[in-house]
Formats: sequence, C-alpha cells, structure tokens
Amino acid sequence: MEPDGIAYRELAPPRDLGEHLLCRWLLRPGSRRDRRDMVLPDGCMDLVWRPGRGVVVAGPDTGPAPVRRRPGATVVGVRFHPGAGAATLGLPAEELRDLRVPLTDLWGDGGRRLEDRLDQATSSHERLELIEGELRRRAGGPDRVVAGAVALLRGPDPPRINGLAGELGISERQLRRRFRVAVGYGPKTLARVLRFQRMLALARDGVSRGDLARLALAAGYADQAHMTVECTRLAGASPGRLLGAG
Repeated sequence: MEPDGIAYRELAPPRDLGEHLLCRWLLRPGSRRDRRDMVLPDGCMDLVWRPGRGVVVAGPDTGPAPVRRRPGATVVGVRFHPGAGAATLGLPAEELRDLRVPLTDLWGDGGRRLEDRLDQATSSHERLELIEGELRRRAGGPDRVVAGAVALLRGPDPPRINGLAGELGISERQLRRRFRVAVGYGPKTLARVLRFQRMLALARDGVSRGDLARLALAAGYADQAHMTVECTRLAGASPGRLLGAG
C-alpha cells in the first residue's frame, strides 16, 4: 500500500442479491492525514458505513461529491445497480438525488439497530455480511422496465433516448416517471452518466493514449468538444485535467 494512497477493493455481490447489488466494496485509507477526494457520478446509490459516523445512503449524483477520508479508518459499503436501490431503501430515488442521508432517517429503529451491530462487529467481512442480511430482509423487486432500459443503455450499442420508450413498449412520459422513482433522474441523464463512466473506463484501459479526440469517439461522444462539455458538467473538470492528460 502506498503511504499516501488508498486501497479500494470491489467484491462481487452474493448470488441471491445479484439483481440488486452491483458490488460490495472496502476502502482502506493508507495516509496518516485526512484526505479530501471527489466521488464522480455513476448512476448508482450506495449504502456506506464509516467508523464513528454510522451508515449513510449516498443518493444518485449528478455532479462531483466531495468526501473526506479519515486516516486509519476502513469504510465498507454496497453499491446498488442503477435503478435497483429505491425499492429496498423504501424511498423514491429522486428524493435522494445528490444527497447523503443517514440510514436512520429512512429505516428509523431498524437503521439504528443495524448501526449498533456494525459498530460492534470485529471485521469488515462481518460488517458486509450484516448489511447483506438486512438487505435480504428488505429487498424489494426492481422495476423490470427500468432494469431493461438500464441494460440497454449500458450495452455496447446504446439506443437513442427518443426511441428507448418505444423499444420497451411504454410511453416516454411513463418511462421518465419510472426512472425518477427508481434511478433518481430521467433516462437522458442516466445515459450521459453512463457514457461518462464509459469514457473513464476506456481511459483507464489506455484506449486514448493521450488522444482525447479518439477517446471521445470511442466513448460515444460526437467529438472532443462534446466530451469536454459533458465531463466538465459531471466531474467539474475538463477531460485533460481529470485524466491528467493536459
């Protein structure tokens, strides 16, 4: 582990929670001083436990969200698939958009009991199992129409938004309403967020090799200028600055 770095690890979800959870994760700060980082939009909601700070629900973001990493504290969390968290958390996702909300505000005494068990647990693995057990008891079925739309938007050849409702056999108005409840915002915003995440993944894989115009086309943007506008809107920084390419 690097002295001033962080160790972030994603774990596959249990099979019986696979339609709800994208992953489980651990974050072990390696620095001896506080860090301030930014979480970028990914279309997901997370349930996060931090030592001494309880459990919070991180709503779907539409811009960069600052987060403080305390030295020596291992954070654990679970990440819901886009559109899969609202039914389990018991609140429309649009009411959590761009927010960090204590779980006790949503689950009351149930949230407090879970926090107590997490505080008393002796390992990150045990804490993840406690969270998963609570999710099994509360898991609601995801909106199948929204799940189908998300799968199309995350696929290798995403459809145009103005044709998405037709492919799913519902009206555009109904699709937007169901997206706001399940995802937190409309399908157009989710498509922008997923394209942004696709760009980040391609950059990590070395697709651009410093060629931002090539990266833009590979990610599905009209051109580099289009990517710059969208990246600045979602991440608060240009692609060159965000990726360290300029």
